Amino acid sequence: MKLSGFPEWLPEQQLIENEFISIVRNEFELWGFSPIHTRSVEPLDVLLRKGETDKEVYGLNRLQGEGEGASASLGLHFDLTIPFARFVSENRGQLKFPFKRYQIQKAWRGERPQFGRFREFTQADIDVVADGPLSLAWDAEMANILLSVMSKLPIPAVRLCINNRKLLEGFMLGLGITDTAAILRVLDKLDKLARTEIERQLLELGLSSDQVSKCLQLTSIKSPGTGFRSQVEQLGVQHELLLSGLDELEFVMKSVSHWPEGSVLADLHIARGLDYYTGTVYEGQLKGFEKLGAVCSGGRYDNLLGDFGKAKMPGIGVSIGVTRILSGIFDAKAVAASRSVPTCVVIVLMNEESRMETNEIARQLRMRGISCEVYHEAVKIGKQIDYAAKRGIPFVWFPAQDGADHQVKDIRSGEQLPASLQTWLPPQSDAKPTVTIKADSQN
Repeated sequence: MKLSGFPEWLPEQQLIENEFISIVRNEFELWGFSPIHTRSVEPLDVLLRKGETDKEVYGLNRLQGEGEGASASLGLHFDLTIPFARFVSENRGQLKFPFKRYQIQKAWRGERPQFGRFREFTQADIDVVADGPLSLAWDAEMANILLSVMSKLPIPAVRLCINNRKLLEGFMLGLGITDTAAILRVLDKLDKLARTEIERQLLELGLSSDQVSKCLQLTSIKSPGTGFRSQVEQLGVQHELLLSGLDELEFVMKSVSHWPEGSVLADLHIARGLDYYTGTVYEGQLKGFEKLGAVCSGGRYDNLLGDFGKAKMPGIGVSIGVTRILSGIFDAKAVAASRSVPTCVVIVLMNEESRMETNEIARQLRMRGISCEVYHEAVKIGKQIDYAAKRGIPFVWFPAQDGADHQVKDIRSGEQLPASLQTWLPPQSDAKPTVTIKADSQN
């Protein structure tokens, strides 16, 4: 029985996910981030502290017994931010700041499953947290890390959209709007709702027609470079916070100017719905897969540990939706693995009497890092070759017979050559399954 919202991949798809995670992990470590792995369960009062997610949290309790865990006082985490904040709070005295961590784990949300959204999913997060001021250079670096990671993955091109909450809030304050958080939550729905509905909601919040018009003019500004600044200035709104936001966004956009055209966009409608963002915000979309929504996102926040009664600690972080990306490209059949098994070589079992010698061949190949398997029974050689062919295994190994050399056959080309147990290596492209993207998906 299938459960909606809980994905299970086929072996080829799981190999692709494994490759994705390996690429992401390696790239995070290249940028100097350290791994952590937090528990999957948190107290419900921690998870529900903001009061916005009570319908999304999966409660956890034991079916039998009494005491701890007997009632739903615990829940599965719905993102990696709250566990990270708790981790920093509990280990603050043992961490070195600024603390740079990456985390690749599953999370759970009890929301309605739909295209690209699941109840169980894998996220890959990075954050930098400071015990004191956090340089704006981290905002620029975070954008470059995201672009670097996404460019290494075998997926369609990603467009990263960047904005700054100070810019948005300062613009509204300059218009005389005081409840900026409520307005930002509405503007964050611009991709989901019609403009007329956005206008209606803004008017209901007490904005004048002129204020609504100016807000929508601002959020329509998009620029591949720093041209957004003059467009904002032409709207004639002034405020100190607005100026600060313009300066910060301009700094970040200059830092990513070396990326290919179309990779980055200053998009002033990006707000991110969560109130704790205070500066730079990011959202990335797959070109051609925009219906997936944001596949990576994040931003700067000023108070990581506020919910844990600790002093403010500013940070900046981003999250990559691994499961969301994979679900979209699997649905479109946009990627494929070269084979669905890790095996590179099938070793022919000539007869039952030679099983021990054949197993020794496999042992020696594995010691040299070559993935292999011995055919499970001594049947006709043609059947053993068919086994390899059906699974996409590229090579078949024929053990030495009557003093002759071992032989290895590439079953794709039919070429068969002598091979040494001490020196033979498959081509690097065949050593393990490779993941490729269809040419027409690389726009």
